Amino acid sequence: MKEFTYFAPTEVVFGKEAEEQIANMVCKYGGKHILVHYGGGSVERSGLLDKVCGQLDAAQISYTLLGGVVPNPRLSLVHEGIRLCREKQIDLILAVGGGSVMDSSKAMAYGVPYEGDVWDFFCGKARPQKALPVGAVVTNPATGSEMSDSCVITNEADKDKRGYSSQLGRCKFAIMNPERTFSLPPYQTAAGIADIMMHTMERYFSNDMDMDLTDAIAEALLRTVKENAYIVLREPQNYRARAQIMWAGSLSHNGLTECGLLRDWANHKMEHELSGMFDVTHGAGLTALWPTWARYVYKYNVPRFVKFAVNVMGIPENPQKPEETALEGIAAMEAFYRDINMPVSIPELLGRRAAEEEIEELASRCSRGGTVSVGNLKVLDREDMRAIYSLANR
Repeated sequence: MKEFTYFAPTEVVFGKEAEEQIANMVCKYGGKHILVHYGGGSVERSGLLDKVCGQLDAAQISYTLLGGVVPNPRLSLVHEGIRLCREKQIDLILAVGGGSVMDSSKAMAYGVPYEGDVWDFFCGKARPQKALPVGAVVTNPATGSEMSDSCVITNEADKDKRGYSSQLGRCKFAIMNPERTFSLPPYQTAAGIADIMMHTMERYFSNDMDMDLTDAIAEALLRTVKENAYIVLREPQNYRARAQIMWAGSLSHNGLTECGLLRDWANHKMEHELSGMFDVTHGAGLTALWPTWARYVYKYNVPRFVKFAVNVMGIPENPQKPEETALEGIAAMEAFYRDINMPVSIPELLGRRAAEEEIEELASRCSRGGTVSVGNLKVLDREDMRAIYSLANR
């Protein structure tokens, strides 16, 4: 078991009446001149943005609006937000939307008090010493950014997608009403489900096998999301099922399912190159790679994959043939992805096979030109990455 420090300071207000607490939470965490950051579209059409602004007006809280966030949030909008925050003397950023909005908000929060370019943090050139407080009104359970220490930004100038993690970036509060997820399209719902599960699977597939409680929590979370996925795709307005998934999204990425384990993260890092280069949906990019990754690495910890097959996917264990059980578990997960209409290969993701030079570029970008490796269950170098991308491209 690895030593660990568990820190999850975000105050969560969860339920049908959660949005009534927006102004109270903003005031509680010192917001007097705030930036309301959002994407557009559904937040405006649903009336949520009007509700947020109405609460702020009633509480006499000054605010500035900045919309325009897109999936795989862009560095250019982060730069614009930093400029606006400085100009308006913003003291709290309120993210209204899904993970892209929250990640964009966190990046702005790092950048406002920093004299250099915020991209320095994502490139490893600097570390933030302070950040503006961030709060969230969550509309899409997927990234878990409302309780995590991480954010991911795409530098559209060179299609470079990078993540950064810091305790300074954790949201001070999160407003979570499952009713706000009722109108999510099926594809977006399924991609979010895939992302939620992968956040725990990146932690679960570890070479540490002696943290039974953490494993049990992870397995229960994965089973719960899988079972409720079928319900919400069949009954989009099923509050109970939406609530299970929404809460699982937060717990999956707030560190709870990694206590005592060594994380892997190979799938996320390899997928970042896919969505950075091709601007695809993150959750779909993950499902396009995971079955290939799993079959490539499972022999490095067969017992772990057997445990997943039995305790998560419900595969009967065959003690005489553990590898067979492990492979059946991988196949069952792949079948689940198909059931929820997620791609399980790069051609299914892109609608075409990637060219050989694109595969080479993906491996080069992920390995930073062959200088870094990814993963821990099996450490992957540039050649491993190229092999996985190639096998997933068939």
